[in-house]
Amino acid sequence: MEARSSRELKARNYLEKHRIMELLTYLTSALVFFRPERPREYLISILEQLRIAKISGVALPFFMDNSNIASMFEMLDSSNKGSISFVQYKEALKTLGLCTADEVFKDDGYGVTFEKFRDEVNKRTQEIWSAF
Repeated sequence: MEARSSRELKARNYLEKHRIMELLTYLTSALVFFRPERPREYLISILEQLRIAKISGVALPFFMDNSNIASMFEMLDSSNKGSISFVQYKEALKTLGLCTADEVFKDDGYGVTFEKFRDEVNKRTQEIWSAF
């Protein structure tokens, strides 16, 4: 039994080190968001863009541009306050595949502005792609 738990621990460490679960969640979110006609080809193209970016040093592929991020924020900020709740913020990041379900966030008690939301989406996307 110990050998099995050791293998499981090694597997979990590998997945965490290489941020595999975040990548898979992000790719799944992109599929649901864009709903391409040919999902396999779409995923292959994303991974190919990532490979080319890593080799050539060009910008990493982002699938949520500022207009997409703004649209998502506007849907969450239905009352047009200019901010969303911390719970909405965390759920949006989970939906986008940019955080894990058990990740701990520090709630400062203030709403999350569009700028903070946009910056965090871009930063976390960059971190996921940079891990590969």
